Amino acid sequence: MNIAGSTALVTGANRGIGRHFVDELLARGARKVYAAARRPELVDTPDPRVTPLHLDLLNEKSITDAAAAAQDVTLLINNAGIATRAGLLTDDLDEIRRDLETHLFGTLRVIRAFAPHLVAHGGGAIVNILSVLSWVATPQGSGSYSVAKAAEWNMTNGVRVELAGRQILVQGVHLAAADTDMMAGQDAPKIDPVDVARASLDGVQAGAIEVLVDDPSRFVKAALSGDPAQLYGPPVAN
Repeated sequence: MNIAGSTALVTGANRGIGRHFVDELLARGARKVYAAARRPELVDTPDPRVTPLHLDLLNEKSITDAAAAAQDVTLLINNAGIATRAGLLTDDLDEIRRDLETHLFGTLRVIRAFAPHLVAHGGGAIVNILSVLSWVATPQGSGSYSVAKAAEWNMTNGVRVELAGRQILVQGVHLAAADTDMMAGQDAPKIDPVDVARASLDGVQAGAIEVLVDDPSRFVKAALSGDPAQLYGPPVAN
């Protein structure tokens, strides 16, 4: 897919990775970019090609309204997300449900709302920003998020299968940690969020269905075919 001349919609576009997607799309010649956010008034990109748009992953009406207002979209970038940091064994189940409602069901609602537009235009691309935690769990308060991202990963695969033959690229993007507000205060190596946008859009232009942005993602993906002890250590002795 050629980014130049496309009409894109980016969720969570007011900051972080989403903001960098908007900037990178403009730099690559996108005709129009819908910058979608729960608070679109916070979108401050002055470029006239940018249209702020209200979209809340937990509000189905906001999604259907956004899809009705942006029927010309040919490139959908699902970036919006949350991190409750809920643990699986002790924290409130409602927090775990909130992660799943956001990353799995919210993203799926957006895809279901916009996929008919992409089909009507004869094709396009859908990008889902996933995580290395789609494939591995860590002890740093990521249990709920990891479960939600694992579900979103396989939902991405399922959507790709269901759209086969419709000339729609469905891409999953995996990374460990980017230097964004969501990761503020987390003691971990972080990549520049602009690298995520650039790697993903390079992949869109090349027709790549999966993009591994950083070394941790590449390591974990490669380790999945081996002994899980590579990721979790030796088994507990009886």
